Amino acid sequence: MKFQLLAAAALAVGAAGAADAHGPTRQKTEQTIEINAAPDKVWAVVGNFQDMSWHPAIQKTEGSGGNDKGATRKLTLQGGGVIEEELNTFDAAKMMYSYRITNVDVKVLPVSNYSSKITVKDAGGKSQVVWDGAFYRGFPNNDPPPELSDEAAKKAVDGVYKAGLEALKKKIEGGS
Repeated sequence: MKFQLLAAAALAVGAAGAADAHGPTRQKTEQTIEINAAPDKVWAVVGNFQDMSWHPAIQKTEGSGGNDKGATRKLTLQGGGVIEEELNTFDAAKMMYSYRITNVDVKVLPVSNYSSKITVKDAGGKSQVVWDGAFYRGFPNNDPPPELSDEAAKKAVDGVYKAGLEALKKKIEGGS
């Protein structure tokens, strides 16, 4: 009986420790914007994986492979940081592509295992652009520093998406 109580107590302590010892949780986010232009016009700007000049944070885009699966691009940011990405899927008929980050310093974007998708949809003669992503925070272990937490990762990605979508809308609707 004493052995069973000790075993039960050990299991309870072990279970409590395991509950506290979980790592990061996959984060997801989605930003959407409506643009007063036909989807084809919007896709003509956003639909080339090799050209992200429409995003205000991007100083330069270099890449290879065009819009074929496995194509790569290197984004040099205005502040000098670099993000390297690879194209997973590209479907011009559905006006959608998905990609993943293959290399980024967490000081540039506090995420890991990041994948994303951009889609342009018809919204009754206008366009709806949806940019969604899934990722882990930049710190893979428990107790991340604030700048590498789930909240920091989600805030950073949301900021990238919002700034990009707003610039895209301005470029297309403003004609610049």
